Amino acid sequence: MAGELKLEVVTPDNAVVSDVAKMVVAPGAYGEFGVLPGHTTFLTTLRTGMIRYQEQGGSERVVFVNGGFAEVMQDTVTILAESAEQRQEIDVERAKAAMKRAEDRLAETSKKEDIDFRRAQVALQRAIARLKVAGMT
Repeated sequence: MAGELKLEVVTPDNAVVSDVAKMVVAPGAYGEFGVLPGHTTFLTTLRTGMIRYQEQGGSERVVFVNGGFAEVMQDTVTILAESAEQRQEIDVERAKAAMKRAEDRLAETSKKEDIDFRRAQVALQRAIARLKVAGMT
């Protein structure tokens, strides 16, 4: 596979992506990272965000990823994610409702002590990332 990367995105439930790519960009814990064929080997944690990859034909694909790990080898990128969805699988209305709930919770934090602020922040980040992948933001 000269000049190609094997991309695998898997969750505990299923294989979300199994494709050949020219390039992969993923949301690492310390910022986005890009991988081209022949990249040095490394392992990193992922934050919630978007994986972008360029297929052999040149078109770009995007996948929502909710945390996990990425293992990069010379010609393979394996993403082990808590959850992941391809663009067409995202329920936009559900993501919008989740974003609204999280925003409402965060707005209530000044009024109530029992609101879990961090949990609401994470829910908001997930909803925003899903909408971004779906092309809605």
